[in-house]
Amino acid sequence: MKRRSLLTSAASALPFALAEPMAFALQHEPATPQPHLVPASQDRFGEIHGPGYNEILFKTSAAETPTLFAIEHTKLVPGWGPPLHLHVAQEEWFYVLEGEVLIQAGDQRVTLKPGDSILGPRNVPHAFTAVGARPARMLITYSPAGLMEQFFRDTAATGPNDMAAISSRYGVKIIGPPIGARAALPS
Repeated sequence: MKRRSLLTSAASALPFALAEPMAFALQHEPATPQPHLVPASQDRFGEIHGPGYNEILFKTSAAETPTLFAIEHTKLVPGWGPPLHLHVAQEEWFYVLEGEVLIQAGDQRVTLKPGDSILGPRNVPHAFTAVGARPARMLITYSPAGLMEQFFRDTAATGPNDMAAISSRYGVKIIGPPIGARAALPS
């Protein structure tokens, strides 16, 4: 075979050689999530989750967006919050919507006001509590989503007093007590 006809044959076969892997990849990719609206003060699934000192609304689902899980903490009661903890596999980003929230991230403590945000990198201990006279509202995202959606479902079902017992299953390590002034759940 002449060199020119060999190159022509190889070039004409290239699209077919590339098409087979592309067809395989398209058949085995996960389904693309569809856009969905989550109205204000609503949960993605019409549920309310929460460990007792607040209410949590899921804004995304980890199954739909494995790289990001977003929740809205509503009615975060002043003086209440999670124990000092860290996530071994997620970054956690906090954005205050209403009220004031005291956040400890590592050795730093700051009070965030509406519009303020702070990033809690993985493996950095953090905790938060609303401060002031009224409840706060805050958006929190986790990246990647990991098992955080199931963590919130399970802690809502068992209650915050059992949080330490189940946290390690979800890559959450409890490091110390809450930074809020109260040590028990509000009645």
